[in-house]
Amino acid sequence: MLNISEVKELIKLIDDSTISNFLYEQDGVKVEIKKNYGETVVSAPVITKTIQQQEATTKEVAVESVVTDTSAKAMDENLHKITSPMVGTFYQSASPDADAFVKVGDKVTKDSVVCIVEAMKLFNEITAEVDGEIVEILVKDGELVEYGEPLFLVKA
Repeated sequence: MLNISEVKELIKLIDDSTISNFLYEQDGVKVEIKKNYGETVVSAPVITKTIQQQEATTKEVAVESVVTDTSAKAMDENLHKITSPMVGTFYQSASPDADAFVKVGDKVTKDSVVCIVEAMKLFNEITAEVDGEIVEILVKDGELVEYGEPLFLVKA
């Protein structure tokens, strides 16, 4: 189990790095740190305190359960969420100089490759699972994704 000073140190290290997501699991305890718009959010089921960091500008860091931010579009019953089947790094194209597999507005079939999720140097192609049109891309290229995290919204 991490103590509060170790959690503070992790927050500082992640905040000072280019990493946008960090996940640590041990003995049933899960600590997740995500950077969003200059804000760092930490998820840990055991820890429920609020920590404040003082820097050039004060940032509030809340230690709480992270609720996945889905847009109002996700509430539409006609939209299908393509989710990540694993924890890994999301890539929109096969290589940095290649075009993205799909863009907003593209038509896809259930077998269309929409992205790659890399886990432990294995590149896994993710398919659309439904026929339809890409309405929204929910993650950025190179971002870490979790198991079950929505990646795309598709209008079936």
